Amino acid sequence: MASIHLQWQQISSLLFSDNIVEFSTASLTSFVLIAAAEIGDKSQLVCMTLAARHRALPIILGAIAAFALLNTLAVIFGAAIAKWLPEYLVAASVAILFALFGAHALRVNEEEDTDEVIKEKSGHGIFFTTFFLIAVAEFGDKTQLAVAGLSSTTLPAAVWLGSTVALAMTSILGVLAGRTLMKKIPLSTLHRLSGIIFITLSIVAAHKAYTAYIPFAGQISAPGVRQRTP
Repeated sequence: MASIHLQWQQISSLLFSDNIVEFSTASLTSFVLIAAAEIGDKSQLVCMTLAARHRALPIILGAIAAFALLNTLAVIFGAAIAKWLPEYLVAASVAILFALFGAHALRVNEEEDTDEVIKEKSGHGIFFTTFFLIAVAEFGDKTQLAVAGLSSTTLPAAVWLGSTVALAMTSILGVLAGRTLMKKIPLSTLHRLSGIIFITLSIVAAHKAYTAYIPFAGQISAPGVRQRTP
């Protein structure tokens, strides 16, 4: 029992601090850095475009749940979690996902809009859609790397709290922006706009996957290349 208690004290000392000033400073630093990095980022655009077509609450809850999970992974595993999968594979998955979502948004007509609203009121599909989109899009992204980096230099629990609150705030701002647009712009126009945004993000992600794959392919082919002798 004594050894277990000692181990718990060691773990808790890494996660928490008895100094409330130190904990608050670490949380505030994480909040400011992550909020500044995420303003205008793709996750906020995801929330904005979804909010233009669906109820706000499931989107906010889905986004917060996704960010809470991603921040937990970043805090626990640190920067190593971003290297778990090749960067090109993550970027390619995001490109395909956003391309499909963009294509769907572009082909939705007004009758499907009405059906979609009815379905969305009676189910939780938009919660899981938001959760999945953001979880895949932000996995290994600069925000998660920033959280991992911060957690390696200061209190992980404080970093998790500050970064999660920051990401929740940016998600809510994105949802509010989307709801405002919905009141001023026809729904069909918003569908086309959201489709264009997702297609654009898909192209950006595809370019990122391509640029990340080039050095990866070079590492694979390098051992089989023979150098010419003069």
